[in-house]
Amino acid sequence: MIDIGLKIVLIFILMFIFWQDTKERMVYWFLYLLSGIVFFVLQAHNIGYQLSLINSGINFGFIFIIILAAGLYSGFVIKKKLSESIGIGDLFMFISLCLTFSTETFIILFVFSLFFSLLLHQYFKNRAEHQTIPLAGYMSLFFAAVYFISFFIQPKYLFA
Repeated sequence: MIDIGLKIVLIFILMFIFWQDTKERMVYWFLYLLSGIVFFVLQAHNIGYQLSLINSGINFGFIFIIILAAGLYSGFVIKKKLSESIGIGDLFMFISLCLTFSTETFIILFVFSLFFSLLLHQYFKNRAEHQTIPLAGYMSLFFAAVYFISFFIQPKYLFA
């Protein structure tokens, strides 16, 4: 029962991040912290705290490699600082997402959330007021959908 309540709270948090990022291009920082806590509690509730810590650590490593690659690409190829290429909110979102699922599931969903964000941006870029991509918002929408779908499947498919 706690699982259902936490998922509902998480979906609302993610939808609020989506709304704030797409409308204002600024998200309250504590929403990332709150979502990360709920992500971790849901994962730990399903597979235990020790395994959740191991998964989250490996996921942090994956995200570190992604951020390092983005920083190198930004610095050497497009000649910009990383902070000019990706927002701090996006980095906070990446970090909070590290606490979501087992490593295999996390990598698959993370990559698909990036593709989803690219497709949404391509669709909405002509209608957008801002030129920047609300990456954290689009990823929040994707993960809100994942958690909504998780109401209809067994948790072992996401957390195992």
